[in-house]
Amino acid sequence: MPKEIVCTAPGKLEWREYREPELASKEVRIHAEFAAAKHGTEMAFFKGYVRQHGPLDRTYKVFRPGEPHEPYPFHIGNMVVGTVVAAGLEVSKVAVGDRVLAYSGFRETVVRDEGRCWKLPPQMSWKSAVCLDPADFALGAIRDGQVRVGDAVAIFGLGAIGLMAVQIAKVAGAALIIAVDPLTGRRELAKRFGADLVLDPASCDAGLEIKKATEARGADVVIEYSGSRRALQDALRAVAYGGNVVAGAYPSPYDAGLDLGAEAHHNIPNLIFSRACSEPNRDHPRWNEERIFNVCLRLLAEGRISGEEIVTPVVHFSELAEAYPRIATDPGSHLKLGVVY
Repeated sequence: MPKEIVCTAPGKLEWREYREPELASKEVRIHAEFAAAKHGTEMAFFKGYVRQHGPLDRTYKVFRPGEPHEPYPFHIGNMVVGTVVAAGLEVSKVAVGDRVLAYSGFRETVVRDEGRCWKLPPQMSWKSAVCLDPADFALGAIRDGQVRVGDAVAIFGLGAIGLMAVQIAKVAGAALIIAVDPLTGRRELAKRFGADLVLDPASCDAGLEIKKATEARGADVVIEYSGSRRALQDALRAVAYGGNVVAGAYPSPYDAGLDLGAEAHHNIPNLIFSRACSEPNRDHPRWNEERIFNVCLRLLAEGRISGEEIVTPVVHFSELAEAYPRIATDPGSHLKLGVVY
């Protein structure tokens, strides 16, 4: 029987066997060949802080902290590249033998509706393909922040989404891109992706340095993807008068110290929360997540943005139980964990 790996409790992983389901008429079965994790979201489950929000009441769209909330088992893993090995009777968009991309946890086979698979062009690398998800959220943040030609853009948090945001800001015509992260390797990668200035917030006043780099104006758009309370504070200090601060991270509750007076009231920024998968889109009905996916896939296929250097390290599927926890313990060497089968 095929195997998968799941998170059964905070800090606990378990290998499980599963039975192959019968295919519905529009479903395909994919043999997994490559895959990748989604560090930010998955760490909320692996570390356990997802419980702090409580369950989501979908009627009122509020979380109910304090109520019983057991989100486990949670299927770790985010996207998979593989070959279609079987198809339902009404499948028409893909065929057996096609190389496709789909959302999935780490497992040996995947069953998906054909509408939730993307057929990949031959020239597209699997590492760029599995970065469709961070590109999706990065493009959502760029659009929500209304980045325009000539803008100065600051990006806090250079994980996979932040590094995709650096690249997409360049494509969007930003004249100055400032990338902020305490990890040296991520700052160096941001430079290679087009950042004009990189800052280590642990060794400088990032908000002030961004003001200095923009002739005291501040960044027209600041995108915050670290989930750090200090980074959000720096974003409020760094933004230009009337500019946009995009809160893209999905953090655990901030600790004490966030000051919404001071610079926030003097810069009067627009604080925009961005989540590409929240529908309807801000620009509904012209835009939805499917359109964002299609744009990102084209940019990745054309090489205008890339995941080649983002997917690192890469391990074998059989090594996941030992390798995966190091995302939490050694973030400096884990940007977006890749898997080969």
